[in-house]
Amino acid sequence: MTAHAALPLIAVLVLLAAGATVLKLHPIPPQHLPYKRLDLDRPVGLATGFQLSALRYDPSLCRGVLKLSTLQTRPIDSRRTGEFCGFLNAVEMQRSTIAYSAPVRVTCPMAAALYLWEREVVSPSAERHFGSPVVRIDHLGTYACRRIGSGPTGLPSQHATANAIDVAGFRLADGRRITLMGGWDGKPTEQAFLRDLRDGACGLFKGVLSPDYNAAHRDHFHLDMGPFGVCR
Repeated sequence: MTAHAALPLIAVLVLLAAGATVLKLHPIPPQHLPYKRLDLDRPVGLATGFQLSALRYDPSLCRGVLKLSTLQTRPIDSRRTGEFCGFLNAVEMQRSTIAYSAPVRVTCPMAAALYLWEREVVSPSAERHFGSPVVRIDHLGTYACRRIGSGPTGLPSQHATANAIDVAGFRLADGRRITLMGGWDGKPTEQAFLRDLRDGACGLFKGVLSPDYNAAHRDHFHLDMGPFGVCR
């Protein structure tokens, strides 16, 4: 369920939370309430997408959320590297639940979303479909000073501010490698696994593009925390 689709249910939960307080009923867990602060070590809830989005507008809040979690990061100095490119409120992920094929330097909200996606979506799905954990995520990059589609005109890509990552595949502990290029239309278990990951990402990231979107994404998931909500 995307954050937008969950909006009516979130409103109901807020009202129920208020009623529970008055009636002294069992409280609704904070991951279901959009006005609560994000805790990365809680399970994902109905309001987690909203809580993640709030980090985009409050760098100090985001840094505090990362500091209180088991995710280990290193701050990256903010700097401009081009007309519309650079790093702002960015970190390098140093130790997470799954290793990556190359360093991951992304915005603070992206790091938070990736951490939850690894733990709550990628790992359970791999165990369910393959009976083997994911030990490495292969990615094609995070920061790239370019526009959408890499053309000379158009809107800046979320990659231009390290607010996105392109994920190409997954290494399992038993030696198997599942790729977007070979698995999206591959074996039934690979198809189911990769679609689970896409659908689960849609509740955490703002932008999720898969091979279903267009040919340019036939070999990777594009995940970002930009201003536009899309799940394809």
